[in-house]
Amino acid sequence: MLIRIVRFLLGLLLIPVCVAASMTLYGLLREIQPGTVPSDTWWLLGGFAFWLFAYFVLPRPVRSYILAHELTHALWGWMMGARVSNLRVAEDKGSVTLSKTNFLITLAPYFFPLYTVLTICLFGVLSLFYAVERYHLWWMSMIGFTWGFHFTFTVSTLMQRQSDIRACGHLFSYTLIYSLNVMGIGLWTVAVTPATLERYVTHFKTAMVESSVVCMDLVTALVEWIR
Repeated sequence: MLIRIVRFLLGLLLIPVCVAASMTLYGLLREIQPGTVPSDTWWLLGGFAFWLFAYFVLPRPVRSYILAHELTHALWGWMMGARVSNLRVAEDKGSVTLSKTNFLITLAPYFFPLYTVLTICLFGVLSLFYAVERYHLWWMSMIGFTWGFHFTFTVSTLMQRQSDIRACGHLFSYTLIYSLNVMGIGLWTVAVTPATLERYVTHFKTAMVESSVVCMDLVTALVEWIR
């Protein structure tokens, strides 16, 4: 019971972070002039758009998502010292056995785009042995494609009843997943547009102050209303 209360309070504290992450992303996108967007961005967006088309028109590769979901649990568990065993993937469900777990291991599949990370790692490894730079734009489109895979399946999965979400608490889970995904989009924006990391940090600091003040005002008003 105490853990549930603590996670609920942490979820409340993460609400300003969600707002700040959204405001930061919006501020960055507003500063980007249309004529300054490099070709990398368009190829990344093209890959994302192509995935959306495939997702809504073609049969959905549910098993591939389940595999990524369970592998992400396993990867994060392994990185945090857990023993991993009994990885199973079926047509509509999967499972993996870990010797220990925590909220990051439990929620990792919802904010960690495994196939996107593997795509980046593969490109990095191949670049050590081959001149793959000429395929850079195709690589960017694959990043957009795989991140679209993560985005669409994450949204559709969260619209269903998930034991991972119940285990960590709904408010805490949703605020953490939302904030980390939006921050991820913000960092992608920095990577493929003229926006800089310095501007991102500046926007985020300002947004955190503003969102915290607004949230505190709302809490104060609620307390006064209850009284």
